[in-house]
Amino acid sequence: MATIYYDKDADLKALKGKTIAIIGYGIQGRGQALNLRDSGLKVIVAQRRGGPNYDVAKQDGFTPLSAAEAASSADVVILLAQDTLQAQIYRESIAPSLRPGKALGFSHGFSILYGLVTPPRNVDVVMVAPKGPGSLLRSQFLEGKGVPALVAVHQDATGGAKPLALAWAKGIGSTRAGALETTFKEETETDNFGEQAVLCGGVSALIKAGFETLVEAGYQPELAYFECLHELKLITDMIWAGGIQGMRQRVSDTAKWGDVSCGPRIIDAQVKEHMRQLLREIQSGQFAKAWIAEHEAGRPNFTRLMRQDDAHQIEQVGAKLRALMPWIGDQRQATSDKRQVKKKDQGARGRGQGKPVRRRPPSNRLRARAVARSRS
Repeated sequence: MATIYYDKDADLKALKGKTIAIIGYGIQGRGQALNLRDSGLKVIVAQRRGGPNYDVAKQDGFTPLSAAEAASSADVVILLAQDTLQAQIYRESIAPSLRPGKALGFSHGFSILYGLVTPPRNVDVVMVAPKGPGSLLRSQFLEGKGVPALVAVHQDATGGAKPLALAWAKGIGSTRAGALETTFKEETETDNFGEQAVLCGGVSALIKAGFETLVEAGYQPELAYFECLHELKLITDMIWAGGIQGMRQRVSDTAKWGDVSCGPRIIDAQVKEHMRQLLREIQSGQFAKAWIAEHEAGRPNFTRLMRQDDAHQIEQVGAKLRALMPWIGDQRQATSDKRQVKKKDQGARGRGQGKPVRRRPPSNRLRARAVARSRS
């Protein structure tokens, strides 16, 4: 059974009097920085001048610094830049000022597990990995709620690494929902596997294969789009809210029968073996090595594959259909982290006084139920 920590198990005193530097003010960085500041902690941020995130940080009341300046001034350095950028940032901007007793934090274990970053033995190395984007982390925090997180200690040089990690989790609101104890290795390998086999790679490939099958059989591409992509959100919302069986309770018996009798024909033993192979490549470091090499070579295959999918028929059809559904654009804007600079949030320069007025869209769950009833 997993060990789960809650607010009562964490004490912000472990971070009181310390300066926390958030390196990278992107999706995750913004959410964490604002929540930590609103929890009464001293936060500084590092963000490259000239980019849109630099301006967002200023609007949020921070004075963005260079990574080297922030790391030099901080007791706790939280590196939230992209995986492929972390090694260079660490080597050039963080390592020179990483004095004994400091703490280095991550929200993903990739750089540590695969040796891209090797901290000295005299600093704490911890991880708090929220299981949701920074925009959700922020919105839940403002509502008095939280997003669950994973928490891990890689190095405990001071004897206080775990209390510090739990304080960090509490500061961003995650111990309100629960912080699950894990390791850098377990978090990284399960995260990469989930992205490749299910959440991104698996789902994307399944959607395209279904769309192509219907179109090649002579069905209208617009209908294929609705059936294989658009309505997926309705199903995943129901799964998210009630699990797989909860979803099945909300769809027709015909849909249930198709699910339990036909699903295993699609995801069969051969597909599962492909998943095992992906996992072996992640565990051995083969995937990380290939991705790092691809990045260092200028991402030629990455760029080619992305452009190839840009030209896929499902993207062309989808763009036209989404233009007919303006509420989708409204939801995209509402969930875009860069566009969530709320008016009251901007005024909360010190401790985030007041909560922004928030529009509440119709419940996705209710919409999903309505669609399910219409299919019954």
